[in-house]
Amino acid sequence: MVDNLRGAVLSLAAFGAYATHDVVVKLLGETFSSFQIMFFSGLMGFPLVTMMLMGDRRDGTLIPAHPWWSGLRSVAAVSTGVMGFFAFSQLPLATCYAIFFAMPLLITLLAIPMLGEKVGIRRGVAVVVGLLGVLIVLRPGGGEGFSIGHLAALGAAVTGAMTSVIVRKIGQAERSVVLMLYPMVLTFFAMGAMMPFVYVEMTVTDLGLTAVMAFLGMLGALGIIAAYRSAPAVIVAPMQYSQIIWAALYGWLFFDESVDFYTGVGSAVIIASGIYIVLREGTPLVSQNRPVLENRSRMDIGTQPRISSWLKRFDRGSDQA
Repeated sequence: MVDNLRGAVLSLAAFGAYATHDVVVKLLGETFSSFQIMFFSGLMGFPLVTMMLMGDRRDGTLIPAHPWWSGLRSVAAVSTGVMGFFAFSQLPLATCYAIFFAMPLLITLLAIPMLGEKVGIRRGVAVVVGLLGVLIVLRPGGGEGFSIGHLAALGAAVTGAMTSVIVRKIGQAERSVVLMLYPMVLTFFAMGAMMPFVYVEMTVTDLGLTAVMAFLGMLGALGIIAAYRSAPAVIVAPMQYSQIIWAALYGWLFFDESVDFYTGVGSAVIIASGIYIVLREGTPLVSQNRPVLENRSRMDIGTQPRISSWLKRFDRGSDQA
């Protein structure tokens, strides 16, 4: 019981750090393109990966065991970052989170063809209900209309779900350093190639904010790792939905945003569906793949190592200790 409480508190704090990270993304997005923000954010994360590479004493190469899947996952991760960061610059924080929360639903769907997951009627209904919640948030044809920001957020949810399922498919065969390194290298080169076209001069304050963003991302990741080492996934995973509270608070404090009725109702439907899927996957004999529960990361955006890869290294270290 104490460990479960500790895991819940750690995960709540970690997702609070992530939400603060996203506030910085939104602040920077008022001046800079998502390409530039990702480039400098990824640059700040390279020292961490370098230390991890230096600390890996196992024999092996950096050649992926599944090059095509690894390549697709890297492209999807970078696409998630670009679209997700752009969505933050265009939409209220709460709207972004509401759409991103569709990831567990999409992971469940993608796991059927990619992992051979068998989805029963209960999880199937939960997915359908959750997707209806997404439509409530998007309300195409109503309100202010469906914008490019909504499309970017939805695209980020799709590609984010794809990266998670691919990692679940190949993760046992790939070295953790390979899973960490390739998306970050692609981010560096792809975003670097965009710099001549989108670069806007950054002040010391702006560069400081990118460093703060990288620090908050690392802090959130370490918090999630500690949470998963204290409590089971069924306790930790649902805590991601606490970000909607942070989004409402930060949106009101910094951006004069409010959560409208449709976003509130749609978010509630999506969150309820996501929690139900998590609880069903945690039930013995329901799912062998557990694609949502085993997705221990936030959206994989290619600027920082994936949390599940960190966990593999930490767990390996404990086994060897």
